[in-house]
Amino acid sequence: MVLGCLPCCNHNGYQQIGNTGPRFGVRHLQCVLVFFGLAVAYSLRVNLSVAIVAMTDRNASNPDFPEFDWNESTKSYLLSSFFWGYVVTQIPGGYLSAIYGAKYMLFYGVLICSCLALLTPFCAVSGGWKLVVVLRAVQGLCQGVIFPSTHTFLSKWAPAEERGRLVGYTYSGSQFGTVVMLSVSGYIASSSLGWPSTFYIPGCVGIVWSFVWLSLCSSTPAQHPTITPNERRFIESSGQTRRPSDAGREEQPRPPTPWWSIFTSVPFLVLVLAHCASNWGFWTLLTEIPSFMKNVLGMDIKHNGPLSALPYFAMILLTCVFIWLSDALKQRGTVIPLGFSRKFFNTLGMWLPMLALIGLGYITEGEANVRLAIGLLTVAVGTNSATYLGFHVNHIDLSPNYAGTLMGITNCAANFMSILAPLIVGLIVWDETNPAQWRIVFFFTAFVYFVGNLLFMLFGRTRVQPWNSRPTTRTPTPGGGGERDEGTETRGPLLDA
Repeated sequence: MVLGCLPCCNHNGYQQIGNTGPRFGVRHLQCVLVFFGLAVAYSLRVNLSVAIVAMTDRNASNPDFPEFDWNESTKSYLLSSFFWGYVVTQIPGGYLSAIYGAKYMLFYGVLICSCLALLTPFCAVSGGWKLVVVLRAVQGLCQGVIFPSTHTFLSKWAPAEERGRLVGYTYSGSQFGTVVMLSVSGYIASSSLGWPSTFYIPGCVGIVWSFVWLSLCSSTPAQHPTITPNERRFIESSGQTRRPSDAGREEQPRPPTPWWSIFTSVPFLVLVLAHCASNWGFWTLLTEIPSFMKNVLGMDIKHNGPLSALPYFAMILLTCVFIWLSDALKQRGTVIPLGFSRKFFNTLGMWLPMLALIGLGYITEGEANVRLAIGLLTVAVGTNSATYLGFHVNHIDLSPNYAGTLMGITNCAANFMSILAPLIVGLIVWDETNPAQWRIVFFFTAFVYFVGNLLFMLFGRTRVQPWNSRPTTRTPTPGGGGERDEGTETRGPLLDA
């Protein structure tokens, strides 16, 4: 499972480390725990989206539970309120996780969200929809720290040889939680437990996970009580190509966050744009395609839980496929530059959905076309998972020490796109039964995908940026001291998987 450096490593002047630790070690256990933590977090994130159908239509669930007369405007407030808080804590979440430890930020983030989920049915019955809006916004505030804290955590635990693989498997937990919640929520709401159980069950699971996490996890390998010396040495001395900046990070005092250097870094700004483009396309697909299929193709998949979960299930499967592909390329013994690897998988994750969107633009009404549309939607969302081996892991490439902060910044900007995209669609599509207007939406979204990945291909980098480490008194060489790093870092001997 763990692949050491290839012989060509010696030509670049990097050391080989003979022992890589156990095939299934503490680092893998940590990632399994994060996987389930993200699954719980996302089940808490989407539970209202599926429960609201049962809460507003007694005939769609167990009729023994309260029904609410909420119009579409009220529903929109309820469903969007989560993001009001979510975007606020992205940057603070990454910053605080680097200071206080990702372990505790993830613990408190999931625990508080779980407790608030248990309160949701009571708030809906006794306080009305406005109280639920406030509660969901607070949930968003707490969940906002989870994603950047996860990136901080992975930057400490994932060796470079396994970085893309561990990041891909770990983040697929978010799709796993979504698939489970969308698939079973309808059955739970119709059972004797009623719609409140769609909040109670994931809330209780989240509380259990929080205390399991607290007892088994550590923020860094150096803090874990049972990790072997070999595994710890492998993780701490591993970098993109055994780079010193990744080794012994906990032994070095943390310098102040170089905000100016971060926001003036071209590779990072391109990373922000790539993340925004990906979110624009992803959320346009998931929020607007159901309306397209209902109004143009005559099929309502929004209230069909298993069918709504199909794209997320495809993401889980294709994440495994892309990781297998990456491993297969490595096993062929081919020296593939790390920069090429990142851009190759990012291209798969953004340009394949682009092609699917163009295809959706030419679909017209008909039973066969409905099946084709579902297939294209599944491909478009599923292949987006290749970006886990692309821009998603690039935060750690650019700056292992500030990976959580970088993820907080890019995810904050990207989630503004998830809010803005449906509004733009509303301006373009004023007649939801008009295929020509939907075609404009699909083509524009495809263009966003195209430009976002093109910029990442042209200007994206995988070398550690100079601002990752504490500034030194070295005098730069004429012509800029970063060029040598660019050559050595991006021409790494490993296809990072």
